[in-house]
Amino acid sequence: MMRYQRREIALAACFSALAGYVDALGFITLGGYFVSFMTGNTTRLGIELANGHSGGIALAGGIIGLFLCGVVLGSLIGHATGPQRAPAVLATVTVLLALAALLETSGQTQMAIALLAVAMGTENAVFQRDGEVTIGLTYMTGTLVKMGQRIASAMLGGPKRAFLRHFLLWLGLMGGAFLGATVHRLIGLSAIWLATVAAAALTIAATFFLRDG
Repeated sequence: MMRYQRREIALAACFSALAGYVDALGFITLGGYFVSFMTGNTTRLGIELANGHSGGIALAGGIIGLFLCGVVLGSLIGHATGPQRAPAVLATVTVLLALAALLETSGQTQMAIALLAVAMGTENAVFQRDGEVTIGLTYMTGTLVKMGQRIASAMLGGPKRAFLRHFLLWLGLMGGAFLGATVHRLIGLSAIWLATVAAAALTIAATFFLRDG
């Protein structure tokens, strides 16, 4: 993450905010399951397995599988588009969110949520080099660990502000989740349309500022 410039980090925080926003919509709708935070779903899957709840097992396992499909899709698109990786991946995310919004509007909520999980998996391919994700946009455990390490380094005489990059990414996800929960309270799952518009705007921004992938 330290190799990226400030504007790239700022955009990454916006992408994380989008993920937080969408995750909040999924979490509220599914009653405690996530569409972007697979660590949480993995824990839920383990609990449901222990309790023998077939419905919970199917739900948690299904979301994880859909997210994984999205990661594969995003990686393949990124590989095919090269220097245009970021805008191409984000354009795909925009299309998936638009389809989810249309499905929700037509009353097919389950299919809409399924596409949200695919979209969030796809988004993680925005920052990828040599086949590896360099900035995780939909999960914050690693980001918080790195932030703590940077703080410790600063206390030992290292760069004083290095932790801010990780803090901004975390803040983006949390702020997006706050906004998603707020908008959902006002207009329900129609809030997916706003996510679609935001993804489209971020696609345009990535076209100008993240053309090297």
